Amino acid sequence: MIIILQIILFIVLAPFLSGLISKLKNNLRMRRGQSVLQPYYNLGKLFSKDEVVSQTASWIFRVTPFVVLSSTLAAALLIPVFILASTAHQMGDFLVLVFIFALGRFFLALSALDTGSSFGGMGASREMFISSLVEPAFCMAIFAISLQSGSTDISAFSGMHLIPVSSVVAAIALFLITIAETSRIPVDNQEAHLELTMVHEAMVLEYSGRRLALIEMASYVKQMIFFFLIAQVIFPIGELPIDLTQIIPWVLWYFCRIGIIAITVALVEVTIAKMRLFRVADFLGFAFVLGVIASICAILGV
Repeated sequence: MIIILQIILFIVLAPFLSGLISKLKNNLRMRRGQSVLQPYYNLGKLFSKDEVVSQTASWIFRVTPFVVLSSTLAAALLIPVFILASTAHQMGDFLVLVFIFALGRFFLALSALDTGSSFGGMGASREMFISSLVEPAFCMAIFAISLQSGSTDISAFSGMHLIPVSSVVAAIALFLITIAETSRIPVDNQEAHLELTMVHEAMVLEYSGRRLALIEMASYVKQMIFFFLIAQVIFPIGELPIDLTQIIPWVLWYFCRIGIIAITVALVEVTIAKMRLFRVADFLGFAFVLGVIASICAILGV
Protein backbone atom coordinates (compact mmCIF):
# COMPACT_ATOMS: atom_id res chain seq x y z
CA MET A 1 0.00 0.00 0.00
CA ILE A 2 2.85 2.36 0.86
CA ILE A 3 4.48 1.67 -2.52
CA ILE A 4 1.27 2.47 -4.39
CA LEU A 5 0.82 5.71 -2.41
CA GLN A 6 4.41 6.69 -3.17
CA ILE A 7 3.96 6.20 -6.93
CA ILE A 8 0.70 8.18 -6.84
CA LEU A 9 2.44 10.95 -4.89
CA PHE A 10 5.18 11.29 -7.51
CA ILE A 11 2.77 11.21 -10.45
CA VAL A 12 0.39 13.74 -8.90
CA LEU A 13 2.88 16.22 -7.43
CA ALA A 14 5.74 16.09 -9.97
CA PRO A 15 4.01 18.32 -12.58
CA PHE A 16 3.04 20.79 -9.84
CA LEU A 17 6.70 21.11 -8.83
CA SER A 18 7.69 21.99 -12.39
CA GLY A 19 4.83 24.49 -12.63
CA LEU A 20 5.91 26.05 -9.32
CA ILE A 21 9.45 26.60 -10.61
CA SER A 22 8.12 28.22 -13.80
CA LYS A 23 5.84 30.47 -11.75
CA LEU A 24 8.71 31.52 -9.48
CA LYS A 25 10.93 32.27 -12.47
CA ASN A 26 8.27 34.48 -14.05
CA ASN A 27 7.64 36.33 -10.78
CA LEU A 28 11.37 36.97 -10.38
CA ARG A 29 11.36 38.42 -13.91
CA MET A 30 8.45 40.71 -12.94
CA ARG A 31 6.08 38.79 -15.23
CA ARG A 32 2.72 37.27 -14.51
CA GLY A 33 3.53 34.00 -16.21
CA GLN A 34 1.53 30.82 -16.50
CA SER A 35 -0.35 29.05 -13.75
CA VAL A 36 1.36 26.46 -11.54
CA LEU A 37 -1.18 24.01 -12.95
CA GLN A 38 -0.05 24.55 -16.56
CA PRO A 39 1.92 21.25 -16.72
CA TYR A 40 -1.30 19.38 -15.92
CA TYR A 41 -3.09 21.20 -18.74
CA ASN A 42 -0.23 20.39 -21.11
CA LEU A 43 -0.32 16.69 -20.20
CA GLY A 44 -4.09 16.54 -20.60
CA LYS A 45 -3.86 18.17 -24.02
CA LEU A 46 -1.11 15.81 -25.16
CA PHE A 47 -3.01 12.71 -24.02
CA SER A 48 -6.02 13.85 -26.05
CA LYS A 49 -4.06 14.38 -29.28
CA ASP A 50 -3.25 11.93 -32.05
CA GLU A 51 0.32 10.88 -32.79
CA VAL A 52 2.44 11.36 -35.88
CA VAL A 53 5.13 8.68 -36.29
CA SER A 54 7.89 8.80 -38.88
CA GLN A 55 7.86 6.08 -41.53
CA THR A 56 11.50 5.29 -40.78
CA ALA A 57 10.83 4.74 -37.06
CA SER A 58 11.20 1.20 -35.71
CA TRP A 59 9.92 -0.46 -32.56
CA ILE A 60 12.58 1.36 -30.54
CA PHE A 61 10.88 4.68 -31.19
CA ARG A 62 7.51 3.30 -30.12
CA VAL A 63 8.58 1.59 -26.88
CA THR A 64 11.02 4.26 -25.66
CA PRO A 65 8.42 6.45 -23.87
CA PHE A 66 7.21 3.44 -21.90
CA VAL A 67 10.77 2.41 -21.02
CA VAL A 68 11.67 5.95 -19.93
CA LEU A 69 8.58 6.35 -17.75
CA SER A 70 8.74 2.86 -16.23
CA SER A 71 12.46 3.20 -15.40
CA THR A 72 11.82 6.58 -13.78
CA LEU A 73 8.96 5.20 -11.70
CA ALA A 74 11.17 2.27 -10.71
CA ALA A 75 13.73 4.78 -9.44
CA ALA A 76 10.98 6.58 -7.54
CA LEU A 77 10.25 3.36 -5.63
CA LEU A 78 13.76 3.43 -4.16
CA ILE A 79 13.35 6.91 -2.66
CA PRO A 80 12.29 6.88 1.02
CA VAL A 81 9.28 9.18 1.19
CA PHE A 82 6.87 7.95 3.86
CA ILE A 83 9.10 5.43 5.64
CA LEU A 84 12.85 4.89 5.78
CA ALA A 85 12.83 1.18 4.93
CA SER A 86 10.54 -0.97 2.83
CA THR A 87 10.67 -3.96 0.51
CA ALA A 88 11.18 -1.73 -2.52
CA HIS A 89 14.17 0.01 -0.94
CA GLN A 90 15.83 -3.37 -0.29
CA MET A 91 15.73 -4.12 -4.03
CA GLY A 92 18.44 -1.56 -4.76
CA ASP A 93 20.72 1.06 -3.25
CA PHE A 94 21.96 4.50 -4.21
CA LEU A 95 24.14 3.21 -7.06
CA VAL A 96 21.17 1.50 -8.70
CA LEU A 97 19.70 4.94 -9.43
CA VAL A 98 22.64 5.68 -11.73
CA PHE A 99 21.97 2.55 -13.80
CA ILE A 100 18.19 3.05 -13.87
CA PHE A 101 18.53 6.61 -15.15
CA ALA A 102 21.15 5.43 -17.66
CA LEU A 103 18.64 2.90 -19.05
CA GLY A 104 16.07 5.59 -19.82
CA ARG A 105 18.74 7.89 -21.27
CA PHE A 106 20.07 5.10 -23.50
CA PHE A 107 16.68 4.34 -25.03
CA LEU A 108 15.88 8.05 -25.45
CA ALA A 109 19.13 8.59 -27.35
CA LEU A 110 18.44 5.52 -29.50
CA SER A 111 14.94 6.78 -30.34
CA ALA A 112 16.38 10.16 -31.36
CA LEU A 113 18.69 8.40 -33.82
CA ASP A 114 15.98 5.99 -34.97
CA THR A 115 13.96 8.52 -36.97
CA GLY A 116 16.94 9.77 -38.96
CA SER A 117 16.39 13.39 -37.89
CA SER A 118 19.49 15.58 -37.91
CA PHE A 119 18.27 17.44 -34.82
CA GLY A 120 17.60 14.17 -33.03
CA GLY A 121 21.10 12.89 -33.75
CA MET A 122 22.59 16.18 -32.59
CA GLY A 123 20.60 16.07 -29.37
CA ALA A 124 21.52 12.43 -28.72
CA SER A 125 25.21 13.19 -29.23
CA ARG A 126 25.06 16.11 -26.81
CA GLU A 127 23.09 14.08 -24.27
CA MET A 128 25.70 11.32 -24.28
CA PHE A 129 28.47 13.91 -23.91
CA ILE A 130 26.77 15.45 -20.89
CA SER A 131 25.89 12.07 -19.34
CA SER A 132 29.55 11.00 -19.55
CA LEU A 133 30.32 13.93 -17.26
CA VAL A 134 27.25 13.65 -15.03
CA GLU A 135 27.60 10.00 -14.02
CA PRO A 136 31.17 10.23 -12.56
CA ALA A 137 30.15 13.29 -10.54
CA PHE A 138 26.98 11.52 -9.41
CA CYS A 139 29.00 8.49 -8.30
CA MET A 140 31.45 10.65 -6.33
CA ALA A 141 28.60 12.34 -4.49
CA ILE A 142 27.16 8.88 -3.73
CA PHE A 143 30.52 7.67 -2.41
CA ALA A 144 30.81 10.71 -0.11
CA ILE A 145 27.35 10.16 1.36
CA SER A 146 27.94 6.43 1.67
CA LEU A 147 31.23 6.93 3.51
CA GLN A 148 29.49 9.19 5.97
CA SER A 149 26.51 6.89 6.56
CA GLY A 150 28.44 3.63 6.28
CA SER A 151 26.22 2.18 3.56
CA THR A 152 25.03 2.79 0.00
CA ASP A 153 21.47 2.10 1.13
CA ILE A 154 19.37 5.23 0.61
CA SER A 155 17.49 4.67 3.85
CA ALA A 156 20.79 4.69 5.80
CA PHE A 157 21.54 8.38 5.27
CA SER A 158 17.84 9.27 5.38
CA GLY A 159 17.78 8.46 9.09
CA MET A 160 20.76 10.66 9.94
CA HIS A 161 20.13 13.63 12.22
CA LEU A 162 23.50 15.35 11.96
CA ILE A 163 24.57 17.34 8.90
CA PRO A 164 28.37 17.00 8.50
CA VAL A 165 30.45 19.09 6.14
CA SER A 166 30.79 16.17 3.73
CA SER A 167 27.00 15.94 3.36
CA VAL A 168 26.69 19.66 2.66
CA VAL A 169 29.39 19.54 -0.05
CA ALA A 170 27.86 16.37 -1.52
CA ALA A 171 24.43 18.06 -1.57
CA ILE A 172 25.90 20.99 -3.54
CA ALA A 173 27.39 18.51 -6.01
CA LEU A 174 24.00 16.77 -6.28
CA PHE A 175 22.37 20.13 -6.93
CA LEU A 176 24.71 20.83 -9.86
CA ILE A 177 24.03 17.32 -11.17
CA THR A 178 20.29 17.96 -10.86
CA ILE A 179 20.61 21.08 -13.00
CA ALA A 180 22.19 18.98 -15.76
CA GLU A 181 19.90 15.94 -15.40
CA THR A 182 16.72 18.03 -15.52
CA SER A 183 17.86 20.09 -18.54
CA ARG A 184 17.88 23.45 -16.81
CA ILE A 185 19.94 26.61 -17.24
CA PRO A 186 22.93 26.92 -17.43
CA VAL A 187 23.29 23.44 -18.99
CA ASP A 188 20.12 23.39 -21.10
CA ASN A 189 16.97 25.46 -21.58
CA GLN A 190 13.56 23.78 -21.43
CA GLU A 191 11.79 26.91 -22.69
CA ALA A 192 13.74 27.36 -25.91
CA HIS A 193 13.63 25.41 -29.18
CA LEU A 194 16.72 26.81 -30.88
CA GLU A 195 18.29 24.17 -33.07
CA LEU A 196 21.88 25.07 -32.17
CA THR A 197 21.36 24.90 -28.39
CA MET A 198 18.79 22.14 -27.83
CA VAL A 199 19.80 18.99 -25.96
CA HIS A 200 16.84 17.20 -24.38
CA GLU A 201 14.23 18.91 -26.54
CA ALA A 202 16.10 17.88 -29.71
CA MET A 203 15.74 14.21 -28.77
CA VAL A 204 11.95 14.42 -28.35
CA LEU A 205 11.15 16.61 -31.37
CA GLU A 206 9.73 13.65 -33.30
CA TYR A 207 7.36 12.66 -30.51
CA SER A 208 3.78 13.86 -30.21
CA GLY A 209 0.53 13.00 -28.50
CA ARG A 210 0.46 10.34 -25.79
CA ARG A 211 4.07 9.25 -26.18
CA LEU A 212 5.31 12.81 -25.72
CA ALA A 213 3.10 13.09 -22.62
CA LEU A 214 4.77 10.00 -21.15
CA ILE A 215 8.23 11.45 -21.75
CA GLU A 216 7.20 14.77 -20.18
CA MET A 217 5.77 12.97 -17.15
CA ALA A 218 9.01 10.99 -16.79
CA SER A 219 11.03 14.23 -16.77
CA TYR A 220 8.77 15.68 -14.06
CA VAL A 221 9.15 12.58 -11.88
CA LYS A 222 12.92 12.47 -12.41
CA GLN A 223 13.21 16.08 -11.26
CA MET A 224 11.21 15.31 -8.13
CA ILE A 225 13.44 12.30 -7.36
CA PHE A 226 16.56 14.46 -7.37
CA PHE A 227 14.85 17.09 -5.22
CA PHE A 228 13.91 14.45 -2.65
CA LEU A 229 17.48 13.12 -2.62
CA ILE A 230 18.96 16.57 -1.99
CA ALA A 231 16.35 17.24 0.68
CA GLN A 232 17.17 14.00 2.50
CA VAL A 233 20.91 14.81 2.43
CA ILE A 234 20.80 18.46 3.51
CA PHE A 235 17.56 18.36 5.56
CA PRO A 236 17.44 14.81 7.02
CA ILE A 237 14.06 13.84 8.43
CA GLY A 238 12.82 10.77 10.27
CA GLU A 239 9.93 8.43 9.59
CA LEU A 240 6.31 9.48 9.43
CA PRO A 241 5.20 9.91 13.08
CA ILE A 242 2.36 7.86 14.48
CA ASP A 243 1.03 10.64 16.70
CA LEU A 244 -1.65 12.59 14.81
CA THR A 245 -0.58 15.89 16.44
CA GLN A 246 2.89 15.55 14.86
CA ILE A 247 1.85 14.43 11.39
CA ILE A 248 0.82 17.88 10.10
CA PRO A 249 4.11 19.65 11.12
CA TRP A 250 6.04 16.67 9.73
CA VAL A 251 4.25 16.86 6.36
CA LEU A 252 4.59 20.65 6.17
CA TRP A 253 8.32 20.56 6.84
CA TYR A 254 8.73 17.59 4.47
CA PHE A 255 7.36 19.52 1.51
CA CYS A 256 8.81 22.84 2.67
CA ARG A 257 12.26 21.36 2.03
CA ILE A 258 11.27 20.63 -1.57
CA GLY A 259 9.99 24.20 -1.89
CA ILE A 260 13.34 25.58 -0.73
CA ILE A 261 15.15 23.60 -3.42
CA ALA A 262 12.61 24.71 -6.05
CA ILE A 263 13.18 28.37 -5.10
CA THR A 264 16.95 27.86 -5.38
CA VAL A 265 16.58 26.31 -8.85
CA ALA A 266 14.41 29.25 -9.97
CA LEU A 267 16.98 31.76 -8.67
CA VAL A 268 19.81 29.96 -10.50
CA GLU A 269 17.90 29.90 -13.79
CA VAL A 270 17.03 33.59 -13.58
CA THR A 271 20.44 34.89 -12.51
CA ILE A 272 22.78 32.72 -14.65
CA ALA A 273 23.03 32.69 -18.43
CA LYS A 274 23.11 29.49 -20.46
CA MET A 275 26.59 28.11 -21.04
CA ARG A 276 28.10 27.02 -24.30
CA LEU A 277 28.16 23.26 -24.72
CA PHE A 278 31.88 22.83 -24.06
CA ARG A 279 31.70 25.03 -20.97
CA VAL A 280 29.36 22.42 -19.49
CA ALA A 281 32.43 20.21 -19.04
CA ASP A 282 33.85 22.82 -16.63
CA PHE A 283 30.50 23.06 -14.82
CA LEU A 284 30.20 19.30 -14.27
CA GLY A 285 33.93 19.01 -13.64
CA PHE A 286 33.40 21.35 -10.71
CA ALA A 287 30.62 19.05 -9.48
CA PHE A 288 33.04 16.11 -9.70
CA VAL A 289 35.66 18.03 -7.70
CA LEU A 290 33.03 18.81 -5.07
CA GLY A 291 32.28 15.08 -4.90
CA VAL A 292 35.98 14.35 -4.35
CA ILE A 293 36.18 17.01 -1.62
CA ALA A 294 33.06 15.59 0.03
CA SER A 295 34.61 12.09 -0.04
CA ILE A 296 37.83 13.37 1.55
CA CYS A 297 35.81 15.15 4.24
CA ALA A 298 33.85 11.95 4.90
CA ILE A 299 37.10 9.94 5.24
CA LEU A 300 38.42 12.54 7.71
CA GLY A 301 35.14 12.35 9.61
CA VAL A 302 34.01 15.94 9.11
